[in-house]
Amino acid sequence: QEWKNTFVTWDPQDFCNISKIVLPTDTYWSPSIFILERVNGNGLNPNLDYMAVTHNGSFNSTQPFQVTLTCSLMILKFPFDTQTCNLSIASFLYPVTDLVMNTRQTPAEIMKDSQSYFLTDGEWKFTNLSIIEYTAEMEDGEFSVVTYVISLERRPTLYILNLILPTCALYLLDMAVLFGPSSLQEKINFQIAIILGSSMLAVILNNILPTSSNKPPIIGTH
Repeated sequence: QEWKNTFVTWDPQDFCNISKIVLPTDTYWSPSIFILERVNGNGLNPNLDYMAVTHNGSFNSTQPFQVTLTCSLMILKFPFDTQTCNLSIASFLYPVTDLVMNTRQTPAEIMKDSQSYFLTDGEWKFTNLSIIEYTAEMEDGEFSVVTYVISLERRPTLYILNLILPTCALYLLDMAVLFGPSSLQEKINFQIAIILGSSMLAVILNNILPTSSNKPPIIGTH
């Protein structure tokens, strides 16, 4: 966060050329912001509750957050789906006439910085980030809001190896047994084994499929 306070200025030459100092956050006014999609605590590190003040009245506060956000999932194409989640930052204590929020960096610059921080090699791949700055109309006034639109792409390799390939193999085996020269008794035994394997894959599929969507994935309807 960066903001200006014209009442906090000084001439560095009058103070041993000191142009920057670090103070506790509660020393001066600082904007209180909220993450609209947050569903847990703010995850703020109390040991970094400080801000830097320069001689021209510029304040800079850097505080790490670890939060859990709500996000509507569209899993129709699971496991080849791409999700878009919003992270909206607003301050409903001050109307837009008193506080206007905007981003210092362009979406491309923030995207580059975000990719350098997003180092995990987990299920999701960070693909895009865009920014929307707008004014939200509420019952008690208008407020400035900045929304980060985050796009994530699921890595499907694990699901292909553990689900799709075994399912295709069972179907191919089923066709081979059905049209093969085996006897009826052998075909029945193979069909029972294939049914058991399909049942196990159905149980695995039921456990790994996301449930937070109005439309079930195509892979779960076949």
